[in-house]
Amino acid sequence: MTAPVPKAADWPLRLFKLSLLKQEKFRALCDMLGPTDGLTCLDIGGDNGVISLLLRQRGGTWTSADGSAQAVAAIRQLVGEPVCEMDGARLPLPDARFDRVVVIDYLEHVIADGTFIAECHRVLKPDGILIVNTPHVKPSVLFGLRRLLGLSDARHGHVRPGYTEHQLFDVLKSGFEVETARTYSRFFIQLLDTGIRFASERKGASHDAVKGTLLTAADFKRMEKSLKLFKLMFPFFWLAVQLDRLLLGARGFMLIARARRHP
Repeated sequence: MTAPVPKAADWPLRLFKLSLLKQEKFRALCDMLGPTDGLTCLDIGGDNGVISLLLRQRGGTWTSADGSAQAVAAIRQLVGEPVCEMDGARLPLPDARFDRVVVIDYLEHVIADGTFIAECHRVLKPDGILIVNTPHVKPSVLFGLRRLLGLSDARHGHVRPGYTEHQLFDVLKSGFEVETARTYSRFFIQLLDTGIRFASERKGASHDAVKGTLLTAADFKRMEKSLKLFKLMFPFFWLAVQLDRLLLGARGFMLIARARRHP
């Protein structure tokens, strides 16, 4: 039986329903994770916590972690405990504790990415699985548009723009064997998401030194009129999904990989 949604989750869930990118991200994570009933799992980099909440509703025993005090507070408000704050690349958690570690949005935020992956290896059980979701680096005019709008990597707390598949495999090779990887989220969905990000920052969304733009309940309240407009635009969101499906063979702007821990 699905656990009841806490009242504090109302605004993040409403925002999730308007975000094609977050919905695609959640589907991709679930596809890589498989069933989690009976497993002990860790999610890292859940920002406002809505994906952490939805992962818990799929079953299993979950812990959450993030490197930003503001993000940790937001996640804790939605899911309760346990939620812990990271020290950069370090996880304040015991060895060999988890069956699954899911990196939702974090690898591109941490300078010592090799150290962070080693920490994921440490906290996983010997047969554990690591799921890593990160921006995919590829040539596109969209990156130029984002810079023009002031949506830089630094503005969003990224220390790097993301990874190519080769770069991600290179980071994972010390301790993990990649079982599968794919890209998702193509041009039209990303174009709409760029517009939404620009609008949210124009409305004065909160900014965190570690995680960049991080929407809070106060931000959501300020943006409610704009969000009503987004609801009216939903047919365009649906159209974006259909157009992306026509881009056969095109590589997406997000990269996700599933890797098995080496002893």
